[in-house]
Amino acid sequence: MTQKDITFVADFLTEHFNEAPELYNRKGKYFNVERVGQYLKDEDDDLVSPPNTEGNQWFNFLKNSTHLKESPLLFPYYPEKSLHFVKRQMEGVIDQCLQKPADVIGKSVHQAVCISLYKTSQSEDSPPQLFKLPFLWNDKTSNIHYVLFTMLENSVSKIYILRRCTDTSRSVSNGILAVEFGNFLNNNINESSDSRCYSCLDAHFYDDETATVVLKESVEQEGKERVLAQLPLS
Repeated sequence: MTQKDITFVADFLTEHFNEAPELYNRKGKYFNVERVGQYLKDEDDDLVSPPNTEGNQWFNFLKNSTHLKESPLLFPYYPEKSLHFVKRQMEGVIDQCLQKPADVIGKSVHQAVCISLYKTSQSEDSPPQLFKLPFLWNDKTSNIHYVLFTMLENSVSKIYILRRCTDTSRSVSNGILAVEFGNFLNNNINESSDSRCYSCLDAHFYDDETATVVLKESVEQEGKERVLAQLPLS
């Protein structure tokens, strides 16, 4: 160590670990703690060495501002507390702010329609996940909300389109529609239906009138494994 290093350590000890008689009755702390570390302690006790805010431009600005001094929009300052204390206070305020919207939104949401898609055995510990690729689309022009999804296992060659009117004042029939691709790309009627069967890998709405699907051929051949198709809703 150089003499400069030793002097630095000595100055640090002299500044932060002097005896402090006023602290003798506080949980056995007989000297000042390091000024940075005290902010990181997860305690509600006051700081041993609170910061000196004299001359701070922000505090002077608030003190001289008639409108901001008592503003509820400014988070209160706790010069005697650690960052952990301030963090808990802020979390409490945020939770309180979010609770009212959560209650209002929660009470305004209700079940509009219930459609049974599939049933599973109650004896199974973990029922199979048959619902896949849910994609939502809101047609603002017609006020209709669509859900595009596929079902696994016995209906891999189908995509399902569920629609629901978002305008409760209108009477539009709700419905769920299944589109089966199967062997629609076969060249002729004599071709085996099993040899050119397609399943849906992915599906998204392209716009209000068109859905885009990615199809996979069940019997893979070179250059014929994937098909990108545009499906008009009409």
